[in-house]
Amino acid sequence: MINVRLLAIWAVLLTVSVFAHAYVLAADNGGRLTLNDAIAIEISSHLVVAALLPTIYWLHRRWPIPGNPRHLLIHVAALVPFSLLHTVGMIGLRLLWFVAVLGRVHVVPLTWERLLYEFTKDVVSYGMLSAAVVALRYWLERRPEPVAAAPYVAASVRPERFAVRKRGGSEIVVEVADIDWIEASGNYAILHVGGETFEIRSSLTRLEDELDPARFVRVHKSHVVNIARVAEVTPWVSGDWRIRMQDGAEVNLSRRYRQRFEALAPVRS
Repeated sequence: MINVRLLAIWAVLLTVSVFAHAYVLAADNGGRLTLNDAIAIEISSHLVVAALLPTIYWLHRRWPIPGNPRHLLIHVAALVPFSLLHTVGMIGLRLLWFVAVLGRVHVVPLTWERLLYEFTKDVVSYGMLSAAVVALRYWLERRPEPVAAAPYVAASVRPERFAVRKRGGSEIVVEVADIDWIEASGNYAILHVGGETFEIRSSLTRLEDELDPARFVRVHKSHVVNIARVAEVTPWVSGDWRIRMQDGAEVNLSRRYRQRFEALAPVRS
């Protein structure tokens, strides 16, 4: 479902950015470039950024940085294709506008120096876009819900299976007993089941309330684990511990949730 409010926010942010960058570009060129031409140049760049925004959102939903700093490496690797698509796309749009619409030659040589120059700018752009994606997500999600909190789920009515979304859009049914661990991902939760991952539209807190507390325990603000699938617990940094799951994944056991974990599986120092 399209979030109209989010689209409006991005439309305003990108529009302000176009005119701000165009003014600076025209001023830096000392009158050799008109403000109208500078606006056309910046519009071409921002249109490509707008087209790439859904991909950036997907990357942050699939590999969120908060809660798992190692995902930062994936976003660093995404900088190269992001910069290439941005550079080639905006150059193509500029040629289309200046040559096809204005009937003027606008030469933009696609050299290694040009690519490197654009890449250095795109590193900053991707960082700012990522920060905005995360900030807007938290800001929009912090609004209080109009409905009352879900009541405690009795053990007799706890779900035994979930309908989850598989890559490609199809849905399948996953047995709760087969879930290894769960991680938060914005408005979704990611279920890790036998080496596979599935999306379910639910908060981690809601899932924690629905699952059997004798089998599933919160170990971090972003993680819930099936206690039967824990392979090893070892000391880590700052008083936290590190949990290694049977599927090879590693998650943090923070001090805040250690008492809950030890109620089911005591940790011996």
